Amino acid sequence: MNYRHAYHAGNFADVVKHAVLARLVEYLKQKDKAFRVIDTHAGVGRYDLASVEAGKTGEWQGGIGRLAEATLEPQAAALLQPYLEAVRAQNPDGGLEHYPGSPLIVRHLLRNQDRLTAVELHPEDAARLKSVFAGDFQVRVIELDGWLALGAQLPPKEKRGLVLIDPPFEEEGEFSRLVEGLRKAHRRWPGGIYALWYPIKDRKAVTAFRAALKETAIPKLLDIAFEIRPASDEPSLDGSGLVVVNPPYTLESELRLLLPALHKVLAVRQPSRWTLEWLAGE
Repeated sequence: MNYRHAYHAGNFADVVKHAVLARLVEYLKQKDKAFRVIDTHAGVGRYDLASVEAGKTGEWQGGIGRLAEATLEPQAAALLQPYLEAVRAQNPDGGLEHYPGSPLIVRHLLRNQDRLTAVELHPEDAARLKSVFAGDFQVRVIELDGWLALGAQLPPKEKRGLVLIDPPFEEEGEFSRLVEGLRKAHRRWPGGIYALWYPIKDRKAVTAFRAALKETAIPKLLDIAFEIRPASDEPSLDGSGLVVVNPPYTLESELRLLLPALHKVLAVRQPSRWTLEWLAGE
């Protein structure tokens, strides 16, 4: 409960995660039928980039700060447009004063028939999140342990949608909880799209996590890994990953355009790389 995303909002890991999240939501919008997005670790929704927390780390400057100033190839720029429009919506006067967390990015992209369930355990953060969405009938904010939400909130009545599982990784055993949480959720709703975020700090733990996912026998698992520098001597966030379960058929080809463009902007030291790997399927 000590974790505060305000220190890290808008960093390179957020940029990659939210760019992929936006592509997943845009895919779901290709059909008229309503869908639901469930965000299990939703945070406060909106982050002040001029806050003391953001100022202490300055991580956003190496993430959304770099991307906002970058000139991208037209195809990559088009793929990023939904995400960047969601960021601009929180900065109507221009510049970068606020960064939207995943709930606000999703909400910006929803149509009238679509819904968002945002789950947050921390009482103060849940209260702030409720204030962000006060009066919004398309959003339901629940103060609850996100891991419990994988049972209680699935399957959604819409029977279409996406579950974002983005734990803070501040406690021991988060990789194991992520695997078991997915296993439980997939049993309840095998047809849903799931996006599981993870940090690349401990390379052995990441390798074990990927192996454990393969052992679940879930049929379609696409692993996206994005590193901004080589492995550090001291534990640090050298990269981040996102495992997408039941990825849209369009996603892999989109990412092969998007990831190299983002890597060119966000990488800080070589050798570093991005990878796409099917852990199961395709």
